[in-house]
Amino acid sequence: MNILFFLKPKSEVTFLQKGFTLRQAIEKMERYGFSAVPVIDEEGHYVDTITEGDMLWFLKQHPVQEVQELESYPLSVVKRRWYNEAININCEIEDLVLTSMNQNFVPVVDDNQIFIGIITRRAIIQHFYEEQKKVIDRQ
Repeated sequence: MNILFFLKPKSEVTFLQKGFTLRQAIEKMERYGFSAVPVIDEEGHYVDTITEGDMLWFLKQHPVQEVQELESYPLSVVKRRWYNEAININCEIEDLVLTSMNQNFVPVVDDNQIFIGIITRRAIIQHFYEEQKKVIDRQ
């Protein structure tokens, strides 16, 4: 099975640009309701994933009085507590499943490390659940 079966393409994924400010990142995450999102650079390469927790820890160490102050912090200064590993589009399904065990979603890159989308853990579990259900229903 090809992992593209599970892919949610970049055009349907919320992501942040590496050059965003902390305020831009918080506002975009708030708007779409995600607690973790991929970060890509200007050329479209996957950089990492940032979480609400990363931002909260940063804000605990750098208190602000006004939301406008968040514009002075580039997203790059926020320390990540975890690195979400990306997988190559040509990887084996076993690699996808193993990677998804530690991440809510798995970023997918092409051979040039360009971010092309994500695969959610939910999509993987749902697929295998439905396959198992078919087997049980045939018995």
